[in-house]
Amino acid sequence: MPDGSSPAQPTLRDAPSRDATLRGAGALIQAGLADEADRAALDAVEARYAIAIPAALQALIAHRDDPIGRQFIPHPDELLTAPHEHPDPIADEALSPIPGIVHRYPDRALLKPILACPVYCRYCFRREQVGPDGGLLGPAETDAALAWLAARPAIREVILTGGEPLMLSPRRLGELVERLAAIPHLDLLRVHTRLPVAEPARLTEALAGALAKFPRGIWFVVHVNHARELTEQTIESLRRVQAHGIPVLAQSVLLRGVNDSVGALENLFRTLLAARVKPYYLHQLDAAPGTARFHVPIAEGRALLTALRGRISGLAWPTYVLDIPGGHGKVPVGPDYLAEPGRVIDPSGRSHALAGGPGRHALAGGPGGHALAGLPDSHALAGLPPAG
Repeated sequence: MPDGSSPAQPTLRDAPSRDATLRGAGALIQAGLADEADRAALDAVEARYAIAIPAALQALIAHRDDPIGRQFIPHPDELLTAPHEHPDPIADEALSPIPGIVHRYPDRALLKPILACPVYCRYCFRREQVGPDGGLLGPAETDAALAWLAARPAIREVILTGGEPLMLSPRRLGELVERLAAIPHLDLLRVHTRLPVAEPARLTEALAGALAKFPRGIWFVVHVNHARELTEQTIESLRRVQAHGIPVLAQSVLLRGVNDSVGALENLFRTLLAARVKPYYLHQLDAAPGTARFHVPIAEGRALLTALRGRISGLAWPTYVLDIPGGHGKVPVGPDYLAEPGRVIDPSGRSHALAGGPGRHALAGGPGGHALAGLPDSHALAGLPPAG
């Protein structure tokens, strides 16, 4: 559908009350989210990948293949592994010097204190590692991870991820944040989370306050893929973080049947901005096993973003990125606007010639084109009043 939703199907209003986390094929069938005929296949999926759908997300599912249900309800196709898929698509394990740490870039590292999640996304690139038995890093492992970070002054940023780092209790989280704050060369703490969407009530004032114990730069990054995930309760949970002066960003994954349309992405980005959340990354799907049904080709993703340029605020514009398989790092793969040497493409798709000279650059277009006259410290778009 143009807005990213699936064609209308019967809803599940008559299904049993959804007041607890659903785990396993039996619970899904009873809730009307799976068919009895798929029980054996879903049991096989559960044996390999964790399943959990908390009440807050159950309430958003109109039918099993809508943009919410598709993300969280297991599917028999998860048992199929495409030739290009890999259990560790971005080489987390290969880049993990000690338990709980992933070190891919010189100036930052991931810290994974817990590998359990409140919900298990069916496209997760860590699906081979996460699960309810993932547990916490033990005291000795936590000490070793923090000592590893402290011994490396080149590391300026730590990203708390998992699993779901906000499944730690406020006490445990606060202690961890304080210990990170005591490492003097750490300028920045980033927290990657799905909790505000999956279980917003769990993001309490106490949990938000634990994050605020980091005295330097801290950024909160929530994973949201569809505008319907931004419920009143989710936005209220984000407000509890924002009230501490912690800026909130969003990262999303481009997913077939979830947000693979101009309308769905536009609605998502506008809804995020209205919630005071800046779209940060739009990820190309990582090729984890059994995720091929979510794949959107990069060329199609680029076309979607091209259609949004000039249609939405620059504030709404995320960076479209690919994590190069094998652990080679994240790179932008969004649309290009410098076409060939000396030419640039405007948001409507028209090509313009660039002409330049010392201290001056002019963009000369054909009919309907624009001329840009520049001085050393200012640029004026001819024919328009100065920017306010």
